[in-house]
Amino acid sequence: MCYHFCKCSFHNKKQLTMDNKKTIIFIILGAIALFFFSQGAYIVNETEQVVVTQFGKPVGDAITTPGMKFKVPFIQTTHFFDKRYLEWDGDPNQVPTKDKKFIFVDTYARWQITDPLQFYKRMTNERSAYSRLDDILDGETRNFIAKHNIEEAVRSSNRTPVSSGVVGEMIGDSLMTISIGRDKIQEMIQKASNEQAKELGIAILDFRIKRINYVEEVQTQVYERMKSERYRIADKFKSEGQGEASRINGEKDRELKTIVSEAYKTAEEIKGKADAQAAAIYSAAYDKSAQSRQLYSFIKSMEAYEKTFDNQTHIILSTDSEFYKYLREMK
Repeated sequence: MCYHFCKCSFHNKKQLTMDNKKTIIFIILGAIALFFFSQGAYIVNETEQVVVTQFGKPVGDAITTPGMKFKVPFIQTTHFFDKRYLEWDGDPNQVPTKDKKFIFVDTYARWQITDPLQFYKRMTNERSAYSRLDDILDGETRNFIAKHNIEEAVRSSNRTPVSSGVVGEMIGDSLMTISIGRDKIQEMIQKASNEQAKELGIAILDFRIKRINYVEEVQTQVYERMKSERYRIADKFKSEGQGEASRINGEKDRELKTIVSEAYKTAEEIKGKADAQAAAIYSAAYDKSAQSRQLYSFIKSMEAYEKTFDNQTHIILSTDSEFYKYLREMK
């Protein structure tokens, strides 16, 4: 009885030991499988794209769709690249223009990795891409700025002529007329840079000149030019103002003379009518009788004497003169 119990107990222990070994083996195999799974699986986000390499060489096409992906553990390696628009900010560089003026040009751009497989083959990583973009964009900026005068790089368009109303005519900025302008220069720099960046798997989406600053010598020249232009416009306004003032004064004098002439004409007409009425009254009174005619003659003679003689008047008359008639009777 005791022997049988011991035999059964030994058998159970042996069975338990076998079960434990199997469990441990399954755990180990599961851990190994989980380890290999963790090493072989990877997740691609919406903002990422991946190039898989095996012993340093790309395998298959680039992965651009998001989700869980798999690779061969320990043998294959994943290289993640950003799918979004990336920023490039250039360093201000001193650049000569076509007219031998030196300016500091500060630029920036937006770029994107459009072909990750080609990008990996040529650039390997984004740090190398930034260094290559520095060479491309700074070089093209220098080339195109050097092909144009300073005003072409500074301005985007010609100034819209400003009307001075009645006084002036259309005034433009003759000293700063451009044919290309900054916007077109930026487009040309972007186009030329894209031709070089295309083989790198990169697309330059936008390029802008952020700031242009003059060196001290050029600043003085620009300020003097601006002052000269303002003086020219001021002189033009002053000249036109003086001309307009002369025209207004001339019109004023002409209108004043017209008013005076019209008033004199009206006064003379009124005076003529009054004289005519007076003459008619005198004539009517004169023709009524001999006494009225004598009275009329006497009054007219007295008026003539009043207008003719004063304390200093000396006159020589004939005794037969009508003018002497009443003077003779007064003796």
